Amino acid sequence: MSSSHGSRSLVLLMLALWCMLARESNGASNNVRVGSISKVDDAENFHIYYGQTFKVIKNAIDGKSYLLIQNTSRMAVRTKYCTLRIKSFVIPLLNYSLDTQSSQGGVPVSFFELLGLLGSLKGITSDAVASPCVLKLFEAGEVVKLDKGDQQGQVLSQFAAHFISNTDQPQTCNFANFFPLSESTPLQRAEWIKFLGAFTNLETKANQVYDAVKASYTCLSQMAANKTKSFKPIVAWMEYEKNGSMWSFTKESYKLKFIEDAGGENIDKSINKVTYNASDPDDLEAIHAILCTVDAVIDETRSSDPQNYTQTTFLENIGVEDNSCFAFLTNQSIWRYDKRVSQGTTLDWYDGAISQPNLVLADIVEALFPTGNYTTSYFRNIAKGEGVINISSDMCDRDASLPLVPIFPACG
Repeated sequence: MSSSHGSRSLVLLMLALWCMLARESNGASNNVRVGSISKVDDAENFHIYYGQTFKVIKNAIDGKSYLLIQNTSRMAVRTKYCTLRIKSFVIPLLNYSLDTQSSQGGVPVSFFELLGLLGSLKGITSDAVASPCVLKLFEAGEVVKLDKGDQQGQVLSQFAAHFISNTDQPQTCNFANFFPLSESTPLQRAEWIKFLGAFTNLETKANQVYDAVKASYTCLSQMAANKTKSFKPIVAWMEYEKNGSMWSFTKESYKLKFIEDAGGENIDKSINKVTYNASDPDDLEAIHAILCTVDAVIDETRSSDPQNYTQTTFLENIGVEDNSCFAFLTNQSIWRYDKRVSQGTTLDWYDGAISQPNLVLADIVEALFPTGNYTTSYFRNIAKGEGVINISSDMCDRDASLPLVPIFPACG
């Protein structure tokens, strides 16, 4: 008996030693999950691959591979990449900063809010953000504004990662390109939440949010398809360049996709003229002829004073009298996506509307098939005199360190 007991003890001891050696060799902690946690289904400009103690993001925006190394592995202290092809980051990130300064709002902070990551945000390059909670953290001194002159110096190097959306600027080793706007469809843009989930070991949460947003978007699209009767409402999504007196119709695929998914129809694709000069009588007559065929207008003309951009402004720019016989005037359906504004000109359209496209779709469905009992999130109807909502820090009525709960419009 003693010999048998001794043999069993030796076997158990050897097995324990083997497990310890294997664990040491792999450099893995018991809490590191093996296998693919997050799969990119819709987005085209990034992909995620999983190893035992690391992940790799292939980013088509800058052509680099981001090696994300678990901080519990030996690789975290031994491996550091900063080459033309590879950058390495130790995850989950202890802190990060954001490039929030660009013509389109910089890095969308709403993705970070949905994952509950604002507690780790320590720096922004501009306070022109459309998030009430980021503004609140900034005013409290918990998030600092980084001086432009320091952006390439030691100030940025102190952060575990600095997320940017402007690929033209010089980049240091901790820069990561986060650019959902590069995608062609609304859902592709929203799936970039999985990109952040990989950096922070929050893949499960990122998957849950995206799956719920996608399900909501799909339901609303199906509901809109059921509303459509013999003929779909025709929509002109257009923009005026004041300096050149030029009008143009949008060619951006994600905007055209929104209209289609909302049960509408974009203006005839055979209209291939790029711009129309409002100062040229022939061009003006041509664009008026097109507008005579549409049921709703989305005017995305940029304005330094959104609050005072009204129907009168639009009609003056397009050279139309308010008593003209156009269906969109009769229907009172002239829309702008500048309903939510921060710092005077910073639009939430370039932030929250990207991570939650289901809300945008719900807005457009209401615009095309009005019920009168739905309050839009991003679009306002200037034909009915709707104004803007000025975003301020006092609108943050939650714990900013907790995940932002997505909104799902009723669908049925």
